[in-house]
Parts: sequence; structure tokens; C-alpha cells
Amino acid sequence: MPEFASAFPKKLRCKLRYFKRICCDEIAGDSDNSFYSNSKMCILQTECDLEKGLEMRKWVLSGILATEETYLSHLEALLLPMKPLKAAATTSQPVLTVAQIETIFFKVPELYEIHKDFYDGLLPRVQQWSHHQRVGDLFQKLASQLGVYRAFVDNYELAVETAEKCCQANTQFAEISEVRKNLNYHRILQFTLLYKPVDRVTRSTLVLHDLLKHTPTSHPDHPLLQDALRISQNFLSSINEETTPRRQSMTVKKGENRQLLKDSFMVELVEGARKLRHVFLFTDLLLCAKLKKQIGGKNQQYDSKWYIPLTDLTFQGPEETEPLTIPQVPDEELDAMKVKISHLRSEIQREKRANKGSKVIDRLRKKLSEQESLLLLTSPSMPLRLYNKNGKSYSFLISSDYERAEWKEILKEQQKKCLKTSSLTSMELQMLTSSCVKLQTVHHIPLSVNKEEDESPGLYGFLNVIVHSASGLKQSLNLYCTLEVDSFGFFSNKAKTRVYRYTTEPKWNEEFEIELEGSQTLRLLCYEKCYNKTKQNKEDGESTDRIMGKGQIPLDPQTLQGKDWQRTVIPMNGIEVKLSMKFTSREFSLKRMPSRKPMGVFGVKISTVTKRERSKVPYIVRQCLEEIERRGMEEVGIYRVSGVATDIQALKTAFDTNNKDVSVMMSEMDVNAIAGTLKLYFRELPEPLFTDELYPNFAGGITLTDSVAKESCMLNLLLSLPEPNLVTFLFLLDHLKRVAEKESINKMSLHNLATVFGPTLLRPAEKDSKIPANPTQPISMGDSWSLEVMAQVQVLLYFLQLETIPTPDSKRQSILFSTEV
Repeated sequence: MPEFASAFPKKLRCKLRYFKRICCDEIAGDSDNSFYSNSKMCILQTECDLEKGLEMRKWVLSGILATEETYLSHLEALLLPMKPLKAAATTSQPVLTVAQIETIFFKVPELYEIHKDFYDGLLPRVQQWSHHQRVGDLFQKLASQLGVYRAFVDNYELAVETAEKCCQANTQFAEISEVRKNLNYHRILQFTLLYKPVDRVTRSTLVLHDLLKHTPTSHPDHPLLQDALRISQNFLSSINEETTPRRQSMTVKKGENRQLLKDSFMVELVEGARKLRHVFLFTDLLLCAKLKKQIGGKNQQYDSKWYIPLTDLTFQGPEETEPLTIPQVPDEELDAMKVKISHLRSEIQREKRANKGSKVIDRLRKKLSEQESLLLLTSPSMPLRLYNKNGKSYSFLISSDYERAEWKEILKEQQKKCLKTSSLTSMELQMLTSSCVKLQTVHHIPLSVNKEEDESPGLYGFLNVIVHSASGLKQSLNLYCTLEVDSFGFFSNKAKTRVYRYTTEPKWNEEFEIELEGSQTLRLLCYEKCYNKTKQNKEDGESTDRIMGKGQIPLDPQTLQGKDWQRTVIPMNGIEVKLSMKFTSREFSLKRMPSRKPMGVFGVKISTVTKRERSKVPYIVRQCLEEIERRGMEEVGIYRVSGVATDIQALKTAFDTNNKDVSVMMSEMDVNAIAGTLKLYFRELPEPLFTDELYPNFAGGITLTDSVAKESCMLNLLLSLPEPNLVTFLFLLDHLKRVAEKESINKMSLHNLATVFGPTLLRPAEKDSKIPANPTQPISMGDSWSLEVMAQVQVLLYFLQLETIPTPDSKRQSILFSTEV
């Protein structure tokens, strides 16, 4: 092997370390510059500066167009002899064998197509330039195809070795290289094959760095470019980390055009049991594997469980397919795992601050990884069923509709391109499975243990989102949107717009308030509502509306730091949905304010309201619960799914002004808005229902291990509450128990209800809370605040699980069960 080739890996690693330092600065938010620009410069920056910055975007993009042309010409020169060599390979006197050709030119055609597609997409946008022009989707798509580069880099040593051996052993191939000296072919062969593609990634990463620098945070491109930069940086980092030879367990069978398109950790349901799998989607088949061994990221081994050729895969099973029984893990167990994860993260941070040895931290990280793996295994519950034409079926459990749609979309798209059935011998299957160790793009489960040290822990607080409108539809449809956010690495549905009937330009203009718990991403799905049951999609054993588009944006703490609304657009399959967002951090959103108004009900002491109304339970509580009991008991996600914020504010005003038409208003509103109004009432009480005075005792009592002592303590504390607080709580408690009785329909267990209402009913006023005072610092799940929230949930859950509340005397009995509420 020539000196250049042997020295290349070391040079490459040094260069990648340099680029990694640059990219990490950008991914970390370039904290000093970003904070300064977001807090001071945004105010002082003139229109002229913005214009200049936006103009710089064009020059940066013009530069990459020029370098793309050069790069494509290098790839074309490299591919020029490939066709005649392939043609000769099928004759009686081949220059090279098919296997040798595929090895030397491995992934080069795919790289050419990827960059040709990128160039063809970018060129017209730059030619028709305006400051509103968007290019982020092109860079995001380019970054998503880095799996091809991964395979290319893994193969480069073998490619050079094969080319050198062929030159020495085959005079015809050596003559081809010699004849092309004028084109500098031999140099291009070595330089491009070894260096140009990876150099292209590093250059593209620097361009992303420059583009972000000149792209305002309010520009729709900003989140897409951030996402592309993060993917590129992770790719470069993964190459930099792997310094051992990678060739031994990499190669798939040559002569077949097979590349990895997507891989992910997933939960498979096998004979009623959950199994953690790593799933790999190739251009011609889907492979399900089990990770057998993992020690510090090295010595990984995969065991193949099954594979399906894409030509044999279908989502529709036979008519007699049995319904899927999904083993559910109790919410209490999932919550306990989250508490352990919070404790471990907090402990790791403490050890770091104390500068303890790496062995202690490594041991804690191992425990954290075990807990997060367990949470990954037990959390998902949405089925994705796949069928093989030979009759076999396979079932995965997914955490959200977005993820399920993502897998279905890419599988169906690839099936259209796949014309040939791929049947593997046992040896070929073993080789393919071994190659997954080097081809994989997802190296860790998607939870907090795998975050970089300087990566944001996510946002805690409330995100107000206005879903304005959608455009780009080609036909009139009945449309609605749902919003998902992540917590502990998993996504859940948080809000749903109304159905906008038969239009190409729906204008919802609906506002939602979504609680965030370490959230980093907002996802939006656009559905067509299907009213005709005969046309409903019955895949996965249940009727569903059709997903028209989906998209996501990162929740960047720096971008959302200000108090102003941030407008953005989410592009999805030709449809564009316009949003506005505003974030309120937890220490502000959960602040209880002392009562300052003599009238109204919101923000007024409960004793004042009940005395004025001459009732034992406030009118607002009775009205909301009555309406929910009338038509909301079977509403999926009642109390968890957000109501429209404008409807909630309208009801708040009606109750505060004693509007006589409030009952009519409620009958015409979505039941989630009524549930949201009730939660808002309890949240805005100047003192929690459980009172500031007794809160520390409730928090201490729930931790008692002796069941008899705990029951005595908790009941005595409950009966010590002021009469309006106690009667209102018991009135609400009975209602919540009736909601939980419908759990099989509304999906709201006692634990789910405790999670929603615990902090609302128990959270003390600011002076008694342990919330950090600095509003610029995101609150980590490892902080005491999160553990405090868990304790509040446990207190409410304790009372929800009691069959009855024993009472000490007849007087208390008459208070509790009075019909005068």
C-alpha cells in the first residue's frame, strides 16, 4: 500500500478532531455568542445588519454550489471507467472481476446520485434568490443520507488495497490507469476514494456552521440547519472515535446494490413478551437483530433474528388475524424508573462537581444505562405489525404515531423501488448481520445517558403553540393536526385541533398550552378525518385517519428564551403548516400569586369564593365536573390532552364575571377546554388545595415505609384541611375515580390522573418551593424540583387508591357527604 494510503487514517482522525471542535461549539449553541445575540444584539441589531447577514447566506450557498460542481466532476472522472470495466467483466476476457469492480467503486455511484440530487435542488433556489428562500430541507436530506458515507469509509482500505493489487497483477488495468494520466486518474482514484467524500462531509459541516451564523433564529431554515449540523457532527465524531481496524466485520456481498437506509432500536413483541431489537432497513430487505454484546462501544456482536425481503413485506394481514394483546406495564413502575433515572443523573452531576474518580461515574452511568434500557423496553405501546407473504407476522411496539408513520412511509417508498426478491443463504445472512456493527447509524438508545456533556437537558415549563393554518393542499379535505412532544426520550400526543371541514386552506388559529418535561422536539402531524367507515385504514387492527403529512422542529432554549412569540413554518410532503410558539419556564409558569382582587374566582382564595357563593364546593368546580361527567368520561386523554387556549380563556372570563350564559358556553365547547379550565382554576389558586402549611407534612408522610403509620399520618393530615379545601378535594376525588373506571376507553389510569393533578393540587407557593431562582438556566430532571413533583404525584395517588376515607366523628361525616355541595 502506498505511503499516502497508509498515513491517511491518522491524518483523517486529526482533521476530524479539528472539525469536531468547531461543530461542538456550534451544537452547544455557541453559548457566549448565542446568548449575547439573543439577549442584547437582537435589540440593537439594525435592519442593515440583518440585510447584510441574509445576503451572506447567498454568497455562502454560491460557494458550495461551486465546490459541488468540482466534487461531482471528480466523481464522474472516477466513474468513467466503471461501465466499460463492468461490460468487460461479463466477457471471456475480463479486466477485473465483478467483485473487484464493486469493491473499488463501492458506494461511489450512490454518492454521485446523492450530490447530483442536492446540486439540482440547490441551484434553482440560489438562482431565484430572495431573503425568504429556504434551503434547510436540502441540507437536512443530505445529512440524513450519511449512512452511505459510513459504508464508503468502512470500505476505503479494502478498496485501495484491491486497486493496488489489481494494478500489480493485471497489466490491462495498469494500462488504463497509465493511459488516464492526463486526467490525473490514478491520483483521483486514490485521493477521491480515500479522502474526497469524507472531506466533502467536513466541508459541508463548515458551510452549515457559516449558514447558521448568517441565518436569523426566526427564519424557517434555522431549525432544519441545526438538525443537519447535529447529524453531520455526530457522524464525524463517530468516525473519530473508531480508531481500530473496521474492515473485518463490515462487507456485504459484492455485486448487490444494497445500502443501509435506516436503523433504530425497537421493541418487538414475541409470544407476548417485549424484546429489545435493533432493526436495519436496507434497500432490498428489513433485518431484525439482537445486540449480543456491548463493552464500552467495542466488541459489539449482532445475532440475526429474522429478515423479510421488501418484495414479500405487507402491512395487511389475513382476515382471520387475531387481535394483538399488548402486555402493559403499570404506570407506577414506569414512574419509578423515571425517579431512579432522575436520582442517578443528579448523582452523576454531584460526582462531577466533586471531581470524583472516573470509575465512580462510570459505575453510575452503567446503572443509568440499565434503567434507560428498561424504560425503553417497557414504555412503547402503539403496535406496528408487519407480515411476510409466507404467512409469518412480526409485531413492534412504537411510542408515537409519528414514529410509526415514519417507518411505514420509508418502507412503502422503498418497496416501490425494489423489484427483485432478495433471498440470502445462511452465510450471506451472517455476513450482512456482521456488517451491521459498522453500518449502524444509531449507536445508543435515545435517552439522556447518551447526551453530550454540554447538550441541553431540554425545556421544563409550558409551551404555548398557536396552530395558524396550512397551505399546499391540492384537494379539499377534512383536516386536523395533533402535536407531540418528548419526555424521557419518548413522544406522546399533547394537543389536537378541531377538524376543519372540506377545504384546501384550513385556518385553525387555535392556541394550546403544553407542559414540557425535559422536552427537546415538537412534532406535528396533519390528518385527513375519515367519516366513511368503509374507507378507513384498518392496519394494525384499528381504524385510523389518514396521515397527510408530518414534520418536527427542535425546541431550542436560546431561540425560545424571549417573551415574544416565535413564528415558524413546518414543511411536510408539500404541505406547510404555520405555527407560533412562546415558552414560559417552570419557575414562572408555576408561580402562585397572592390574591389581589375582591371579585371573580380565578386567583381568589377558595374559602372566599365558597363563602361568597354560600356553597361548600366552588360553582366553577361543580359546573366543570358536571359537564365532563355528562360527555367527557370516554374522551381519550381527558385531562391530559390540552384544550384550545382561547376557549379556556373565554370560560375563565365568563366564570370571573359571573356570566349567566356560562353553562350554554360550556355545552358548545370541546370537553378538553372544560377540563383545561378546571386545571387552570386549581393552578391559579393563591394557595394550593392542600395548603402551604400542611404541604411539607404530606411530602414527608408519603415517604413512610410502615403502612399503618403512613395511613394514620396521611388521613389525619387530610382531615386537618380547612373545610372548603377538604370537601372540594373529596368532591374532585370521587370524580377522578369514576374517570379511572373508564380507563379501557379513555386511557386515563389513576396514576395518569395523579400525574396531571398532583402538582396542580399540592405545589406550594413560591416561597415554600424548591424551584431554582435563576430563570436563564433550564431545570434538569436530576434536580430536586423533579423529585418534588414525583412526591406530589405519589400523595394524590395514595388517596386515589383508597377505597374510602374513614372519618372520626359524625360532624366530619356530615361535612364530607353533605348533599348541599
